[in-house]
Amino acid sequence: MLYPPFVCLQTQPPFSFKDNLSPFSLQKNSMATSSTSLSLSFDSALQPILFHSSHHPSCFPTTFLSAPRSSSLSIHFRRRVPPLSPPQAVDSSVKNPTPGPFLDPTTLEQLKILGDFHQLHEFEHGSLEIRPMEDSELDNAVTLLAESFIESMWLPDQYAQLLAILVNQYVVERRRLMPHMVVLVGLYKSRGEEEEAQIACTAEVSFDALGANAAPPTPSPPRECPYICNMTVKKPLRRKGIGRKLLKACEELIIKMKAKSDVYLHCRVVDKIPFSMYKKAGYKVVKTDSILVWLTAQRRKYLMHKKLPQTISDNISDSDDDHS
Repeated sequence: MLYPPFVCLQTQPPFSFKDNLSPFSLQKNSMATSSTSLSLSFDSALQPILFHSSHHPSCFPTTFLSAPRSSSLSIHFRRRVPPLSPPQAVDSSVKNPTPGPFLDPTTLEQLKILGDFHQLHEFEHGSLEIRPMEDSELDNAVTLLAESFIESMWLPDQYAQLLAILVNQYVVERRRLMPHMVVLVGLYKSRGEEEEAQIACTAEVSFDALGANAAPPTPSPPRECPYICNMTVKKPLRRKGIGRKLLKACEELIIKMKAKSDVYLHCRVVDKIPFSMYKKAGYKVVKTDSILVWLTAQRRKYLMHKKLPQTISDNISDSDDDHS
């Protein structure tokens, strides 16, 4: 179930798997631009709070969010210094390469694993293809996430346009951290229909501390461990087994990426159906939000944990409970 109580947005160009994974494949998509950092608590519409990014706070602009009594949000930016140079690999054939962080062989291998990751699932009602999101799918994925936020946070319709802008900036910036994180999408096509496959679900996975969110929800998961968040399924396609397959795909990718075997996710206390799915998938509650979280106009959440096996296995129940 989609539930990040706030997102940290830092706008930069994303990486595309359509590009060749050569040592310099990231450079053309990593043009150095001015950076924008936003932090927004979607669950704090009644009591707006100022949040700051923990990712190099001196390198990003500060954003102030305020909600006047007219229920509209105003955003004010203050620019600071530009971001670092884009990453690139060592290549002796290139003279005077642009200064910046280098891609080591491990990083290139991880990028290849992400680029090759692909799953196809067949149902009686249709087919589902799960893979990393491409640039061309950004708008549809953002729309799905924004709709899920509106639904789960009970936000008024006038927030929809602003929410879509903020989610777009968040997703674009998060994808800059690949291969330390990835956004997966599921493309669904109903059986017997000639229409093109549509984005039916999405999920975000961080693999280590470098891909961890700057300001994760409470209770906070360990930054060095894999973390699954922003998982949602389009409303008309829920209870069809799609969320269960998406969760399994996230787990299998974590194993392929050779990340730590302890994986974490959040589930709101009020979300009984997703909670049941996570429990049947092997997740256990390790911590629960204090009742005092209500003072920040947020809903209480469980922090759930699962120990993944060393090899990929069918470790998720085939229950019909699927609402995520």
